[in-house]
Amino acid sequence: MQTNFNTPLTLLNQLTAEQFLAEYWQKKPLLIRQAIPGFTGLLDANDLAGLACEDEVQSRLVQLNKGQWQVTHGPMSEKTFKRLPEKDWTLLVQGVNHYLPEAADLLAQFSFIPHARLDDLMVSYAPDGGGVGPHLDSYDVFLLQGSGKRHWKISQQTDFTLIEDAPLRILKHFETEQAWVLEAGDMLYLPPQIAHWGVAVGDDCMTYSIGFRAPKAQELAHEFMHFMQDHIQLDGIYQDPDLTLQAHPAEISSHMVNKVSQTLKAITWDDALVGRFLGHYLTDPKPHIVFDPPRKISLKLFSQRLSQTTLHLALASQMLCWQDAFYLNGDALTVPVALIPYLKTLADQRYLDCSTLTTEQLSELANTLYDAYLAGYVLMNEELE
Repeated sequence: MQTNFNTPLTLLNQLTAEQFLAEYWQKKPLLIRQAIPGFTGLLDANDLAGLACEDEVQSRLVQLNKGQWQVTHGPMSEKTFKRLPEKDWTLLVQGVNHYLPEAADLLAQFSFIPHARLDDLMVSYAPDGGGVGPHLDSYDVFLLQGSGKRHWKISQQTDFTLIEDAPLRILKHFETEQAWVLEAGDMLYLPPQIAHWGVAVGDDCMTYSIGFRAPKAQELAHEFMHFMQDHIQLDGIYQDPDLTLQAHPAEISSHMVNKVSQTLKAITWDDALVGRFLGHYLTDPKPHIVFDPPRKISLKLFSQRLSQTTLHLALASQMLCWQDAFYLNGDALTVPVALIPYLKTLADQRYLDCSTLTTEQLSELANTLYDAYLAGYVLMNEELE
């Protein structure tokens, strides 16, 4: 069930989603006491350490040892954890929502921000004194406190000088402007480029970071040019019937440069093409993500089973739509017009109750998503972990 974002939300300090977007999003920080009352976390330290030991999970161990920052990249081992000191270290695990259904449910509470902007849920664990140093991010983040306490300091400083040779982008100078201690259920929203520094207070501090994508302009341009290779077709060949003698045969003439320049000006794009690009680009899984295909079944059996189940996106799947076009994990889907409302429900809510569909609709849905099912992108209710 979708949340009514026209009503004040505890998650947003009793602001409506519209008020939050207008007054705070990418503008200024917001401290929210008891954003999720009773929230103490989704997993414990041992569960998080277990995830960090898995090959497909991205994790980092950050330590401050005798004034020097050290970073170890996962997968971790039990020996690594046994050698850790009692304080001054942090374990960070990315993409927890790809492995924990409860984490995906937590992210659903932030659906007032478009799915196209969501990155992932990172969970950190730290004993007393643990943190990753003063730093700033280029993206928006909600810092939700699970178990324990964390002391946060923030600054809107403009001095972004970094510590040289550090394995992390740690600010060399930090001037505290505001500070709070967050306890279980409290949350701090930070827009991009706000310097912040969080330190665990006492034992078993776990923080849930809901981060949002902010691709660099250069990355967008690079990926779009790569996308354009398969979507442009220029006619003709280079011709120069008016060629004249050159004093230097090795010189590229201004005449040739001008001709090629005029040819390249024929490369154009519109919003429709950019929308298609974003559909592919924003849903394309990160390189480390692996899907687990189910036991292969026939299209007929898949269609029959759909009538008795709820269809879910796999935890690591990303599904977006541009107008009436749909994209799932980098692939464009061919969707019959009659199914568009149902596919939008699947994309918005990440699940679709198929019991209300007609026999014809179920057949069309099976044809549309059969390949995605065989790839492990969508799951039936009984296949959820």
